[in-house]
Parts: sequence; structure tokens; C-alpha cells
Amino acid sequence: METCTEVIAVFLFRPKPLSLHPSAEAVCSRLHSLGFKAYVVGGAVRDSLRGLHPDDWDITTDAPPEEVEQAFTDTYPTGKEFGTISVKKGGMLLEVTTMRRDSDYSDMRRPDQVSYTRCIEEDLKRRDFTVNAIAYDPACGRFIDPYAGIKDIRRRCLRTVGDPSDRFAEDPLRMLRLLRFMATLQYRPSRKTWTAVEPSLIDTVSRERIADELSKLLTAAKPAKALEGMYDLGIMDRILPELAAGAGIAQGDRHHWDVLGHSIRATEAVKPELTLRLAALLHDIGKPPTYEEASDRIRFSQHEQVGSEMARRRLLKLRFRRSTADYVAHLILWHMFPIHPRSTDKALRRFAAKVGLDAVWDLLELRRADIMAMRFQPRQALEYGRTLARRLEEVLSQSNVYSTHDLAVGGEDIMQVLGIEPGPEVGRVLNYLLDQVLADPDKNQRDVLLALAREYYHGRKSS
Repeated sequence: METCTEVIAVFLFRPKPLSLHPSAEAVCSRLHSLGFKAYVVGGAVRDSLRGLHPDDWDITTDAPPEEVEQAFTDTYPTGKEFGTISVKKGGMLLEVTTMRRDSDYSDMRRPDQVSYTRCIEEDLKRRDFTVNAIAYDPACGRFIDPYAGIKDIRRRCLRTVGDPSDRFAEDPLRMLRLLRFMATLQYRPSRKTWTAVEPSLIDTVSRERIADELSKLLTAAKPAKALEGMYDLGIMDRILPELAAGAGIAQGDRHHWDVLGHSIRATEAVKPELTLRLAALLHDIGKPPTYEEASDRIRFSQHEQVGSEMARRRLLKLRFRRSTADYVAHLILWHMFPIHPRSTDKALRRFAAKVGLDAVWDLLELRRADIMAMRFQPRQALEYGRTLARRLEEVLSQSNVYSTHDLAVGGEDIMQVLGIEPGPEVGRVLNYLLDQVLADPDKNQRDVLLALAREYYHGRKSS
């Protein structure tokens, strides 16, 4: 039988025993009662040591996957080929993985061969960063920390387990994970780890995995430093070249930063929702190809239209959902919307009809972040957004008609009253009626609309 000498962490200031979620504690206790080892590992340990309350708890054990399945009544073989069984306990799904050592990574993603071990240090050796390579034994309240991950948590430092060049070569996605942890943890990488990044390796990673990691990075509270690092390392040139092209592109007196710097700061200023963060990040990628120096100022003619299509293509290439790509492109297309707090009621209703009610509030949030990343006082941006939001709430509450489907008449009514066949003319009449109702919501009455339809149709015929 394999033996292993566990490396127990030695601390100047010993951390308190972790307070486990009852479900995690129950799973560990069950495995211990059957004579197996069970450790809490990964992000749950890291975040607990940071004073947080983790939602996800991962457990590693020397019990083979088949023994784990027998030990619990509600299990799922989510990664059984790699030793992972998901266990449902107390309403929570926990991943229980048999301790293992990995062989080479020929495909730069997964080990060629997996062999199980009873040595927790061997299991921790295969993990990416030291802050994720800490185990906790709830049976005796001990931390196993052979790579000084707890010290790195205190130092707010990101170091790879072992040689960083080897770790990145095994799975180049770890380079993006480094950036993601910079954003989510607000830690800084060690110099050795940072300089080991080889951006060309990211070309071997599937687009789906890149999109998933990028999404996690973007929805962190403060992604700006990580995005700047992505550019500095040369990774942005390879996964978001349209965004990287904004470096060095000046925008005139209203801006502190070039196009790239402005986009990064707008991203951090907007709410941490994926579509909003993507829209903020990519909202000005149409500026480099539309750059023009006029006599009075720098111009970016129709950059929103150009950028909208560029963003859609890039997101689809990264295998984001089509619905996500389409919505982000829609927000970018309209991010230069013409309304303001002094716009007429009709203009505000027309704006809502054109962009869709769901997009109205996202566009306001995007505009607020855009202004925050310009040469304005933050108070100005906040007040502008609040004033415009109040106007929109007031005006939009007066009507519920923002598309032809909301009208008190439909296509069948128009064809019957005007005696016309299905075709483009029906749509033209309905759009005219919608415009009338947007100007005056009280006109959305069947008799009024039919009278307006007759007047419009016969006026067109006689002209």
C-alpha cells in the first residue's frame, strides 16, 4: 500500500479551524466513518481563509469512485473517468474526487493518464496556483499546505504550484485563470509567474473554454487591472484583437484615456452582468477602423454600427450564445442614443419602441458607465443618469404600447376595413398607427385607430 508523509502547514499565526457547510461536514464524516480520508480542497478553503462564506465545496478522498457511489444514496457520475462523483447532500451538490496524480498533458488540457493516490500532497501537486493547493482535514482541524498557499493568501500573491512554464504548458487556459484570479481575488501575480506567460499558447485552447474564463473575469467586481494585464501580456491581441487595436487611439479633449483605456474603465464602471460588461468592453471597437482627424476634432463616423457587427462576429467566434452576441450587438448599436432628460415624451416613447423595453434600462446603465469613463465628474454622470431615468419612468408608465402587437387593432382589422390583401401595405399602416399612439397614447382605441387608418390609406392613394 502506498504511503505518504503529509506536509502540515506551519504558521506564525495559526488559522482557526474552518467552519464547514453542514453538507460538506456530513460528506466528510461519512467517508471518515468508512475508514477513508476526506479533505476539503480548492476555492472553499481559499475563500474561507479570506473570511468569506463559500457556496461551493469540493472534497478529495482516497476512496475510489465506486466506493463513493456506494457510500451515498444520491450521486451522479459527473466526471467518473477522472475520479469525480457529485454527491447531493442536504440540498447541496458537492464534487467528491478521488485523490490522484496526473501524467503528461499531450492535448494541453487533460492528463493523458490518471492514477489514484492516497497521498494528499501528490494530489495538491497537480493544482494550478498555491492559493488553490491547500487542503483541510475536518477530522482533526489540520491544514495541509505544502506550497505555502496560506502565506500567499496573506500576501495577496498568485504563484503557480511548481514551475510556472510547466503549469502553463500543461494547460494554457491557466494563463487566463491567472488573469481571472487577479480580477476575482484582487491578488497580484509573482514576477516569476507573470514572466512565464507565453501568449501564443492560448491559440491551442478551445474558444468555449476561453469564453467561459473570460465571462468569469468580466463579472468580477474589479476587472480593470486584469484586462490591462491581458493587453500587456499579449493575450488580448489573440482573443480580442479588435479591442486591443484601441491602444494608442486618442479620442479628443473629452477623454482622459485612449480607446482601450476608456473601454476598460467603462467595463469596470458598469453593473457586473455579463451582457452589460461585454457591451461596455466592446462598445467602442468600431472606433479604430472609423478614425478620422477632421479640422475641428477627431471623428469616428458611425462607429456604433461598425462596432456592433464587429462585436457580434467576435462573440460568435468565441462561441458565446447567439442570443448573447445579438443582444450585446444591439446595445452597442444604440449606445449613442440621442435622447436626454429634456427630450419630448414622444421622443422617449419612440426610443423605447425602437430599442425594446428590456434594453432601455441597460442602455441607460451603459451610457452612465460610458460617461464615468470620460472627462466628467462622477457626480455629473450619476445625476445625468438619475434625471433621465426619472423622465423615462414617468413617460413609460403612461403607456403600454411600444410595438404594433400592442395596438388595439391588428392586421386582420386593417385588411377588412381597407379592403386590401396581406402585404407590405398592411405593415405600413400599422407602423403609422404605432407612431400616432407613441405621440399620444390616448389614441390607442379601436375606433380612433381605424379612422386614422382610413385617412392615412386614402391619403396615400390620392397623393
